[in-house]
Amino acid sequence: MSKDYRVLLYYKYQEIADPEAFVQDHLRFTKSIGLKGRVLVGSEGINGTVSGTIEQTEKYKEYVHSLPGFEDLWFKEDEADDFAHSKMYVRVREEIVSLDLEDDIDPLELTGEYLNPTEFRDAILDEDTIVLDTRNDYEYDLGHFKGAVRPDIKNFRELPEWVLENKEKFMEKRVVVYCTGGVRCEKFSGWMLREGFKDVAQLNGGIDTYGKDPEVQGDLWEGQMYVFDERIAVPINRVEPTVVGRDYFNGEPCERYVNCGNPECNRQILASEENEAKYVRGCSAECRRHPRNRYIVENNISNEEWEIRLNAIGESLNENRTA
Repeated sequence: MSKDYRVLLYYKYQEIADPEAFVQDHLRFTKSIGLKGRVLVGSEGINGTVSGTIEQTEKYKEYVHSLPGFEDLWFKEDEADDFAHSKMYVRVREEIVSLDLEDDIDPLELTGEYLNPTEFRDAILDEDTIVLDTRNDYEYDLGHFKGAVRPDIKNFRELPEWVLENKEKFMEKRVVVYCTGGVRCEKFSGWMLREGFKDVAQLNGGIDTYGKDPEVQGDLWEGQMYVFDERIAVPINRVEPTVVGRDYFNGEPCERYVNCGNPECNRQILASEENEAKYVRGCSAECRRHPRNRYIVENNISNEEWEIRLNAIGESLNENRTA
């Protein structure tokens, strides 16, 4: 049975002469139809994910396709039970995906070869090809392609340095890269080519498209795909679904993300509801004792109960307490 809401994931590298004016017009229209989501706009193009009813998302698609230069923008669509966002944000950014290069890459001039889902699946099975995940470590930990290289990075802008530090592993190999919807790979594959990597390709349309392809049906994907909205995770593999995420506290299979209760940390960790409560959503002893721990505040837990929970895991509320 078809659901009443849709989530749209999209981007396009296309010159925008006046991003500020573009944002104002865009925000005005999205609010007028009740759409919600997050849209980034820059002189190099647009990158967004929005959600709404079928009627709202159809109106939005028509609006975007009416804009000069965006007539052929590719929307990836998911069904949803409700809005996947709480508000509507449209913001100007220097880059629609932050790589922070001194000499930026224009994907319209230099980017890696595009692979369709079947070609990308073949690349995964080729033992002479390196599959590189261009996403953040916490995205990888929830789900990834079988055998993909996990970059040790917290955000996308760290990836070039990490690749250069490991350059000998990739330079003489064929490298295929992937990301959620394709926007990161467009720029990063071009950067790799500029750096001298000889054979670089990318999954066209990203993981999202791969999961919907009728031929591959998400095969060779392990776990779920992390998404930057209130859904957090979506299934990809329709052939043989697996769980690869592991609970931060006990290593048990887990696909439930929470943010560390310490607002100064805010680290994303996988945790069951039971372990979230047991460890008061703190990723470390310091975070569990932090005076502004959000789990304690949200659940109105007394200091006495707080102490009891920490004692149960061999800690004390007042031991080396953060000031």
